[in-house]
Amino acid sequence: MGILDEDVVRVREAADIVAVISAYTQLRGSGRHWSGLCPFHGEKTPSFSVNPEKGVYYCFGCQAKGDAITFVRDIEHLDFQGAVELLAAKFGITLRYTDRNEGERRDARRKLQEALVAAVDWYHDRLMTSPDAGAARRYLRSRGLDRDEVVRYRIGWAPDDWDQLSRALKFPAKTLRDAGLGRESPRGGTNDFFRNRVLFPIFDAGGQPLGFGGRILPGAPPRRDGRPQAKYQNTPETSLYRKSKVLYGLNWAKDEAVRTNEIIICEGYTDVIGFAHVGLDRAVATCGTALTDDHVNTLKRFAPRLVLAFDPDAAGQAAAERVYEWEKKHEVEVAVADLPAGEDPADLSRRDPDRLRAAVEAAVPFLGFRVERILRAADLSSPESRARAAEKALDAIAEHPNEFVRDPYVIDVATRCRIDVDRLRSAVRSGKARVTPQRRRPVARRRADTAATEALRLAVAVPDEVLPLLAPVLFDQPQDRAAYVALEASGGDLHAATAAADPLVAELLTRLAVEPSSAEAGDVRRLLLRDAAQRVLSGLQRSSRTSDDFAGYAAVIGWLKGEIEAIGPDSVPDEERENELLLWLTARAEERHE
Repeated sequence: MGILDEDVVRVREAADIVAVISAYTQLRGSGRHWSGLCPFHGEKTPSFSVNPEKGVYYCFGCQAKGDAITFVRDIEHLDFQGAVELLAAKFGITLRYTDRNEGERRDARRKLQEALVAAVDWYHDRLMTSPDAGAARRYLRSRGLDRDEVVRYRIGWAPDDWDQLSRALKFPAKTLRDAGLGRESPRGGTNDFFRNRVLFPIFDAGGQPLGFGGRILPGAPPRRDGRPQAKYQNTPETSLYRKSKVLYGLNWAKDEAVRTNEIIICEGYTDVIGFAHVGLDRAVATCGTALTDDHVNTLKRFAPRLVLAFDPDAAGQAAAERVYEWEKKHEVEVAVADLPAGEDPADLSRRDPDRLRAAVEAAVPFLGFRVERILRAADLSSPESRARAAEKALDAIAEHPNEFVRDPYVIDVATRCRIDVDRLRSAVRSGKARVTPQRRRPVARRRADTAATEALRLAVAVPDEVLPLLAPVLFDQPQDRAAYVALEASGGDLHAATAAADPLVAELLTRLAVEPSSAEAGDVRRLLLRDAAQRVLSGLQRSSRTSDDFAGYAAVIGWLKGEIEAIGPDSVPDEERENELLLWLTARAEERHE
């Protein structure tokens, strides 16, 4: 299911990238080159460049790059389809979908969201004005929430009645059930799903409601069968609400998370509100489930550092292994805020806000938190107790797959437990197979301009003119060669080339697209030819020293020296001769790889 490829192309071509980006940052320039302050990171000197002819942008400061769709996706934190749909609406493009039923599904989704919006308003109004919500208002005040917070978070009240919401909203019964607002009554009709609960609306990142989390009031009567009512009740699984994916508070937390490169993860709705109360507006909470891979995949779009504001050891070794897997798979850093035992962030935010802020500020990497907790609780007064503490700490350290991460903690344990570090290293290695350390994707650096760089810049700007003059053999560096091959394979289509290329190559091509060039293609090609021929000449000269066919080598070496001299900086350009040399270099390279 998705948007037809040709419609994605239509949106990309119709979108005025300068107009799109100018809604977020001021751009100055004209023609092919515009620049301004990067909207993705703080800076005082403009490093953000836009090429409207190619429809791409590149930031030399943070390496943000892409086209209008990429920009909207990243700045608004949407998925690809959502970004295309937003731009299509802005520029008047009617979209078609690969699935003929997609239009019907989108219409059904819209109706569910309309019902949820109406429910959020109705429940909130009941909490604020209804006499039967008095106990709910007193409960919220007892948790420290004031009126402004209740209004901001649209907190509501579900009355203790069978169908007040269903009768008030007047949506079809099927819509209410599909939205998770109602359930089928044994006697026919629809009963309200939530009764006698304080409701916390759960929104997506864009602020659209997905469902609710309901909290029973303290002292609520038991169920008819005598069992106590569940403390929390969440919206059932629907087409909009997936508890393994949704996060409470993301719509409020996302901007601060992007600004600080950090997002706080807690366990309760009032915890999120408590963090905001002390000025930490970047907290989210899971909704009745443990943190999942889908949650982390969502959060990494907003921040690379995740701070856990709950006890991560409670779930044991399996949870630790998941954390390390997430760090590697999603390239995030997971840290832990060391909160006072038995006290949740919501209570701490009202009792000791400075302590809560300090805990987040002092959050340490996940493994560091576990090791510190073990050693802090241990008796280190005797050799026997120190050995036990070291063994327990090493068990935690050995779970981490990266030896480079493990070793500093091994050294720390050795120092504090007064045990030889090499013995501890040996113990860790024998207890867990050595794993090749994860290599993070390096950030492409701005290289000094070379002939290869200039050639690629020209090839991006005027591919029809420049690509036929070049060949892979002219590019000595693998990244440059891969960039040329990607451009050639795409017929000079920058978007197709970057989509098919390795991330580093795509970044290089995008950066070059926003850089001006004043070089002449012929001059650049001659320089590349000389460099390539000189590399071959050096190889031939080395081989000739140990070969029995010295005469054969001498003939080729003499000819190649003449060709290099003929295309020197002071020579008259000879396109036919240059083409013949390029063909010879290409053929020789192919022979050597057969």
